[in-house]
Amino acid sequence: MCAFGIAPRRLKPQKRAQDEGKGLDRMRLMICKTCGTARDRAAEVQAVKDALKRAGLTDQVELSEHACFSSCAEPTTLAIQSLGRASYVFSGVDVVADAADIAETCRTYLNSPQGWIEDARPCGRLRMCLRARIPAL
Repeated sequence: MCAFGIAPRRLKPQKRAQDEGKGLDRMRLMICKTCGTARDRAAEVQAVKDALKRAGLTDQVELSEHACFSSCAEPTTLAIQSLGRASYVFSGVDVVADAADIAETCRTYLNSPQGWIEDARPCGRLRMCLRARIPAL
């Protein structure tokens, strides 16, 4: 069992020739842009950018907004993904207040084999916001 309470299933990432050497040290962090009603999305994005910069991760994390992750009951939702790694969906995130935990989750993800986080304690409050962990293809 891991810190998220889920027994890991090991999958080998399937590499295609055209993917060789691309994106294996990079990831995408997506924040839902439709969650909730009274949000300052610009402040959220800036808080995460600042936290990623402090963590030295700006070159490894592509930050974007996404229309909807279908977790509207618990705003705000965010997801992380990368080529050959597991994907994660979190909801109930206070993006500004949790910005440092978001950055640390990104670091933990990038340092985990195939993105499979075994010890989520460095993720801070985000470890309580996990809604889905999807193994890599």
